[in-house]
Amino acid sequence: MEELPKAEVTGRVLVVDDDLTVRDVVRRYLELAGHRVELAGDGEQALRMAAAHEPDLVVLDLMLPGLDGLEVCRRLREHSAVPVIMLTARGDEEDRVLGLSLGADDYVSKPFSARELALRVSSVLRRVGPRPVTAAGLSDGSLRLDLTARRVERDGRELTLTGREFDLLAFLMEHPGRAYSRADLLAEVWGWEFGDQSTVTVHVRRLREKVEADPANPVRIATVWGVGYRYDPSG
Repeated sequence: MEELPKAEVTGRVLVVDDDLTVRDVVRRYLELAGHRVELAGDGEQALRMAAAHEPDLVVLDLMLPGLDGLEVCRRLREHSAVPVIMLTARGDEEDRVLGLSLGADDYVSKPFSARELALRVSSVLRRVGPRPVTAAGLSDGSLRLDLTARRVERDGRELTLTGREFDLLAFLMEHPGRAYSRADLLAEVWGWEFGDQSTVTVHVRRLREKVEADPANPVRIATVWGVGYRYDPSG
């Protein structure tokens, strides 16, 4: 088996797939990267294990017996912001977008390279881990980000954001007034040089639902037609 570089940030990873061979291969690659791995074969078991052991990241197959991956993701998001990487069939764009809209942070299409998945896991954990910053937080009117605790409040109420949503909001707030294309945001926030740009679209929509008073008429995260998105401080 190909040797993997040790991850800068390691964590407890829950791998959910009903295929024993897939679970075993993914487990071995993740362990080579320095992660601790737990395995679940169906959605019900995954939810029980996530509640009992609070993993740092979940690798979640969409096609599961009983509760499918979309329903598992939805239930996880009811009480947890744990990062979720979904495993999807290559042609299932609709399910992929739905998974992102339910709060998945990333996806990998099947058939996939276990080495690539392990590197993607390490990348997500690195992004949601401790973040070197020059200030304790960011604020814009009633919206406040605590960068060290990774907490967001609006009107004094804490918001539940996924790790990727937090990173996207923090990046935009750190660069107010500048328009970024979806490709720019994929590179800056996701660390992807190429990828499905609808990922950005879905995350922007979810952010607007949480930080805008009227998501249908956003004032903070503006659409720049023909370009992408821009963060406009409330003043």
